Amino acid sequence: MKRVVIIGSGFGGLFAAKALKRADVEITLLAKTTHHLFQPLLYQVATGILSEGEIAPATREILRRQKNAKVLLGDVTRVDLTAKTVTSQLLDRTTVTPYDELVVAAGAGQSYFGNDHFARHAPGMKTIDDALELRGRIFGAFELAELATDHSEIDRLLTFVVVGAGPTGVEMAGQITELARRALPGDFRNIDPRTARVVLVDFADRVLINFGDKLSERASQRLREIGVDVQLGAMVVDVDRDGVTVKDPDGTQRLIPSFCKIWAAGVSASPLARQLAEQCGAEVDRAGRIKVQPDLTLPGHPEVFVVGDMAALNNYPGVAQVAIQGARHAAKTIKGGPHRPFAYKDKGSMATVSRFNAVASIKGMQLSGFLAWVLWLAVHIVYIVGFKHRLTTVLHWAVSFIGRGRSERVATEQQILGRLALEQVGDSFSLGAEDALHGRRKRAAKTT
Repeated sequence: MKRVVIIGSGFGGLFAAKALKRADVEITLLAKTTHHLFQPLLYQVATGILSEGEIAPATREILRRQKNAKVLLGDVTRVDLTAKTVTSQLLDRTTVTPYDELVVAAGAGQSYFGNDHFARHAPGMKTIDDALELRGRIFGAFELAELATDHSEIDRLLTFVVVGAGPTGVEMAGQITELARRALPGDFRNIDPRTARVVLVDFADRVLINFGDKLSERASQRLREIGVDVQLGAMVVDVDRDGVTVKDPDGTQRLIPSFCKIWAAGVSASPLARQLAEQCGAEVDRAGRIKVQPDLTLPGHPEVFVVGDMAALNNYPGVAQVAIQGARHAAKTIKGGPHRPFAYKDKGSMATVSRFNAVASIKGMQLSGFLAWVLWLAVHIVYIVGFKHRLTTVLHWAVSFIGRGRSERVATEQQILGRLALEQVGDSFSLGAEDALHGRRKRAAKTT
């Protein structure tokens, strides 16, 4: 029986596994998380609308009835194209999994464009950990402001800066504004949450630049109507504890004082893309994506498919539909179909701006306002995996959009500080390893 290994449990990995459900193959799905993440709704976890479980069902539960599939937890550290093996790591346990056919769908992470130190003060929006940390930072800002007595400090605490005016940034800015102006008023005694300032910063000259001029202008207008301070043509040059430093088109630099900063600009493909490229002689683009063959395979390796955010082909966008369609294309070939070029069928783009307001570009149609929002609602319900998750999501949306509440406001210090603590542990571990290595070298030098 043919052994198929799939790397990643996102849209590409999961849909590849499901597309092979009735195939005579043995599937091993390797992922570094135990869940399938519906990434487009992470901002709703961060702003207290949804719980993490509603957008991240367990991968094992999803594939429980698929008898030809098994799930292994582990971070893939090495793919050997010559030996046809995948090496993964979980704590101190190393697992080597052989394959006959391989689907690589490891996705992408946040890119800080060479300024990785920005991440310490401005978390991205790529994982559940990111969303929970941001939830703690967002709600924590209001709590700290309630305790503060200095007006300038209150202003800093109640200024939220979102970097990046793509769909994630626009949706996040809109929801923080809704949170401050609709959900939180009346909950505090010393501050008025409605005075919170939400700043959306981008170097581009338009928001939602890929949606076209018409929808971009409507989204920008709506953001300003609900109170978002949209600052375009502003390049972020520094992010620190005090705020975000931007450079305006005239070259002047200024600081936007802010406690809570959110990074929603740029993506970088999994490091596995570069590793694969070095082995097969393929190129990688500026985002670290590997340039694949027209059929999504690697040069000289027709048994290896790369789908989703890791693959660079025909300038296809890094959206869920490209990953889903690419996964199904790869599965069809694995099941015995010919190696045909992959052609992405664009089903459109959409983004929410505020409650009952969205923009959508679908097959030449450009919609905005309430109708686009209803369409956005319907599409996202369809792609949420599992009936119970759809049901609870709709209930939480009703609480937040029809009412004023936020069902998921729990935040802990562990969520806020956990990432930084892990970084410190990692740094200490690295330093300890370096010291140990240095000691061994000194002892070896003495013996010689």
